[in-house]
Amino acid sequence: MTQEYSAGRYYPGELLREDRMPHIWCPGCGMGSILHGFLNGLHQSGLPLDKVAIVSGIGCAGRVAGYVKLDSFHTTHGRAIPFATGLKLANPELKVIVFSGDGDLVSIGGNHFIHAARRNMDLTVILVNNFTYGMTGGQFGPTTPLDARTATSRYGSYEPTFNVPNLAEASGAVYIARWTALHLRQMEQSFTEALHKKGFSLVEVISPCPTLYGRMNRQPRGLDQMKYYQQNSIIQHGADTRTVGIELNGKITVGKFIDIERPAYTDIKTRVYEKAFAPKPAAPAKTTAEASSK
Repeated sequence: MTQEYSAGRYYPGELLREDRMPHIWCPGCGMGSILHGFLNGLHQSGLPLDKVAIVSGIGCAGRVAGYVKLDSFHTTHGRAIPFATGLKLANPELKVIVFSGDGDLVSIGGNHFIHAARRNMDLTVILVNNFTYGMTGGQFGPTTPLDARTATSRYGSYEPTFNVPNLAEASGAVYIARWTALHLRQMEQSFTEALHKKGFSLVEVISPCPTLYGRMNRQPRGLDQMKYYQQNSIIQHGADTRTVGIELNGKITVGKFIDIERPAYTDIKTRVYEKAFAPKPAAPAKTTAEASSK
């Protein structure tokens, strides 16, 4: 990382690896807007780039790590959070960002997600939710709305879904926001706030997947899904996360839901270690009477 980049003297677009273009994302996918918003939010945060690392898993969103000029790790399926945890514990000065999809983070990676939130690991998690496994054929997943059609639920999904913000709050996250790919400016602001938050912060972004999810559910173009977001999104800051679940073609509650303070895992760990290994106080000196009594 050059000194100029570290000092914040750069344009967000300069962080893209042009040698890796063209990217793999489909026309109409929301990943381009989301990545653009993230780079703007990172720039606005003022964080030194030599102290920033991105960790991603497997999936469409997981490819972000390979397209940015930052220290990055493209890990195995569902294991982005434990990789990020190890990175943070090895170098607590780093701002570690997990950038991946709903299938990667709350399906195979669900156990890691809830326990990282429980521990309040100092991680910023960007979860791109397109309601499907976009890279592996469009199967239904843990966020696919009931009755939605996918490659593996031709007559409609019949499995109850995760309400991701509520899952994160119940697990212990200290910052939770949700936006759609349409809400670019609000998304950028939430990215900046999440990057400055100490502890487990989550920004969920609802994203179009016209190629696999949209065409199966009467939204065959990216523009169709963006119009759906425009007409059906309700901004409600501080909403009870129990009420923000998403139904097929229903309303989408967006906003900043949670912003609280709680000791981060690294701080608790440091205090415990300092207490455990602190020098023990010397025993009080015996008085002359005590010594002569023996």
